[in-house]
Amino acid sequence: MTTPAAQPDAPDAAPATPAAPAASAAAGPPARPGSAPPPGDRATRRRLTAEIWIVLGLSLGQSAVYAVVSLVAKLTAGTPLADQTATLNPSVSPRPYLDLTYQLLGIAFALVPVALALYLLSANGRSAFRRIGLDATRPLRDLGVGAGLAALIGIPGLGLYAAARALGISVQVQASALDAAWWTIPVLVLAAVQNALLEEVVVVAYLMERLRELRWSTPGILVTSALLRGSYHLYQGFGAFLGNAVMGLVFGEYYRRKRRVMPLVVAHSIMDMVVFIGYALIPADVRDALHLS
Repeated sequence: MTTPAAQPDAPDAAPATPAAPAASAAAGPPARPGSAPPPGDRATRRRLTAEIWIVLGLSLGQSAVYAVVSLVAKLTAGTPLADQTATLNPSVSPRPYLDLTYQLLGIAFALVPVALALYLLSANGRSAFRRIGLDATRPLRDLGVGAGLAALIGIPGLGLYAAARALGISVQVQASALDAAWWTIPVLVLAAVQNALLEEVVVVAYLMERLRELRWSTPGILVTSALLRGSYHLYQGFGAFLGNAVMGLVFGEYYRRKRRVMPLVVAHSIMDMVVFIGYALIPADVRDALHLS
């Protein structure tokens, strides 16, 4: 707490008693004129809570709300959920170069919340990249761990998707609807990396760091992050919600232990690239025969 500045002694003032210097030191440095006291714990918590809602409202929290509305619309459409389709990478324009422009703009602007989260985590001069382990200091280890996590999550995920389709609780997911062009695969690679950065930086690193600062319990932090991840996939059906929530628990626990998000970005990128590019490379007649389009 700041205190008013002391008035200078008059020329003929009596010598200070021995206790006076100690009292002055205990009072701390004089306050600047017009300075405000530092915020209390309650104000800091309110600010962090508002910050979280703003970041999520600009990114995946908004996506979660739309996903819930989309699921309700699908369930009330009069058509069985299993007979409906969700497209992940739709074409925006029939004109190839205009479509490319729209795709690149969409990827770039989707990364703005990532930049915002990193900026907010870098308060007080701290490096957000080092704080959450989003750097290239361990490239081989991150690649190896990321590939392992991708296999651990991706392979069972395909089985879960097939089971959910068989049970009629998931829509048919069309991984890409981009027209074949020279830029199709590069754009799908960029889309996969963008998805990985957005989800892992915001939903894992940023959210878990902030909830930890709010002194949430570890189980509460992990479950909240996992449920958020599952919720913005609800437009694909209940199977996608369950699979992504489990993925969120695994990824969240890894981050809690290692405090390093780069392997999660690598794993997520690999999984999305396999799905997006693999789908795009399958001939249309084969996709039709496999009921994938």
